[in-house]
Amino acid sequence: MHDNDVNPLELAKGLGLNRRQFMAATTGMAAAAAVTVAGAGTAAAAPAANGVVVPPGKRGIILYTVRDAISRDPGTSPYASGFKAVFEELGRIGYKQVEFAGYSQHANAPGGNVNNVAGAYQLRAWLDDNGLEAEGNHGTIPSVINDTTLAQFDAACEVANILGMQHIGTGSDPTSSAYVADWAAAAERWDTLGARAASHGLKLYTHNHDIAYSFLLDSGPLDAQGRPTRSSGIRRLEYFLANTDPANVYLEMDIYWAHVAKFKHTAYTAPDGTAVTSVFNPLGVVQKQPIRFPLFHAKDGDARPDLANGYEMVPFGTGDIDYRTFLSSTGAKGYHNPMYEQDTAPGGAANPGQSLEFARISYDNMAALRG
Repeated sequence: MHDNDVNPLELAKGLGLNRRQFMAATTGMAAAAAVTVAGAGTAAAAPAANGVVVPPGKRGIILYTVRDAISRDPGTSPYASGFKAVFEELGRIGYKQVEFAGYSQHANAPGGNVNNVAGAYQLRAWLDDNGLEAEGNHGTIPSVINDTTLAQFDAACEVANILGMQHIGTGSDPTSSAYVADWAAAAERWDTLGARAASHGLKLYTHNHDIAYSFLLDSGPLDAQGRPTRSSGIRRLEYFLANTDPANVYLEMDIYWAHVAKFKHTAYTAPDGTAVTSVFNPLGVVQKQPIRFPLFHAKDGDARPDLANGYEMVPFGTGDIDYRTFLSSTGAKGYHNPMYEQDTAPGGAANPGQSLEFARISYDNMAALRG
């Protein structure tokens, strides 16, 4: 090994990857390079069955993944800091879509406070400069409907339109309740807001965590507060989908958390008190009505049955979730927008460049997917 050579295992350690994850990441990058070289010779080099799973224009990232870079002070760090520099880096990597997780950055970053209408125009200019499109935002959805909250929602839709978004949403479930009455109220509220978003030319979406695919308490004996204690076997988000207008209310499936639900929420107590096994099928839910899922969170995980959630988050393409099959089989080809996300990407003071490096690895692996 020459003095300038990089020891692969040392690099893996520095990125926070185990040996298998590192090999998967580098294999994905090698596959992408091989496809590029093969394609340079002739357009017919790759067979039709080996098509690109995620087209270049659909490769996205939610900015929560690189929140450490957006929020750090550019005056004290040599790494990309603030929206402008992060957009430049994501554009260089190859991303074409971003999903916001709010509009806050470090006060010393170019543009300063961009969490306002003027700031939205500045953010749009930076997006355009780097060939990026904004697809949505994890913002705040009103919990009650009145003149004040509707005006606030309209203002959020105005910002979304300035940024060129097609969707507006939230990172939270419609309600954290287990009870049908609360989900019915949430469905009514979301129908109102979905119609409001549509009047602005936007699709309103909610984002799931695993608990939203647990079973609704909608039957059986009542508890001391008069609430049902057992289930008919309907999952919370299944009820929400069935009781909202498909023309106005949409979902962003977090594929990682949906697989956690498959691991965790496998049985319910029926009205007669018997335990009923029911294993969740994330892909099946999407296939039933693919247009309801314009956005995905493409978050990968290593299978870890020893952990409470059954998975550990890792860079996209280095885990055990079968994204090639999932993204190739959803239906409505070319419609969905997968956003790479990794909650654990920031490396802190020990590895401040980690989240953007994971973004690069994840982009390469997403680009290398073939179906």
